[in-house]
Amino acid sequence: MGSSGIQLIILAAVALFLILKLRKTLGTRDGFESGPNQRTIDVPDEPRREFEVIEGGVVDRDIAKYAKDNEAAAKALLSMKSVEPNFNVGGFMEGARKAYEWILIAFAEGRLDEIKPYLSSEVSESFAQTISDRASGDRNFTTTFVGIRESGVLDAEFEAETSNAEITVEFVCDLISYVTDSDENLVEGDTEEARAQTDVWTFSRTMGGGDPNWKLVATGV
Repeated sequence: MGSSGIQLIILAAVALFLILKLRKTLGTRDGFESGPNQRTIDVPDEPRREFEVIEGGVVDRDIAKYAKDNEAAAKALLSMKSVEPNFNVGGFMEGARKAYEWILIAFAEGRLDEIKPYLSSEVSESFAQTISDRASGDRNFTTTFVGIRESGVLDAEFEAETSNAEITVEFVCDLISYVTDSDENLVEGDTEEARAQTDVWTFSRTMGGGDPNWKLVATGV
C-alpha cells in the first residue's frame, strides 16, 4: 500500500472519530427536539394522585392530610372524588375558611340576607331568631373577627344513592366580642382583648351536580 493510501486511511479514521465525538456531545435528532428558531414552553405536569395506606384503606395524600386517622371520613372523601374527580379537600378547606369568616361576620352584624343563600333553612331560621332576639333587647353586641388559628376536618359522610356529601369542620378563631347597654356601658366581654372561640360547622352539597356551592347545614361547638 502506498503512502497516499495510508494517508487516506488515517484521514478516514480521524473523520470517524470526530463524527462519533460530535454525536456523543450533541446527541441525535429524533423529531422531538426544538428547532433553532423554536421556543420551548414549559407545560406543568398533570396533577398526580399520590397514594398511601391508612389503617388498611387506600386514600390519596390530599385526603390523608386533612382526614388524619379518621378512616370513615377518609373513605367518604374518597367516594366524593370518585363522583367528582376535580374535588380537592385542600381547595374545599380554603373555601371553608373564607366562608366561615364571611358568614360569621355577616351574622354578627345582622346581615342575614347576604348569607342566606348559603345556609340551610334550619340554620337560616336559627340565625334569624338570634338576630331578632338581639335587636329586640336593649343590649348592643359587637364582634370583631381577628383571624383563624386553626381548622381541620372532623368528619365526612357520603350518600352514594343521592351523591349528597357532608363535611364537618372544626374552626378555632380569635374574636374580640363584647356587649354594651343602651348607655354604652360594658356589660360583658372585653373591648380590646381577643378570645379564642371554637365552632364546629357542617357543610353539604350534591357532588357532581350543577351547583358548586356548599351550604352550611349545621353549627355547634
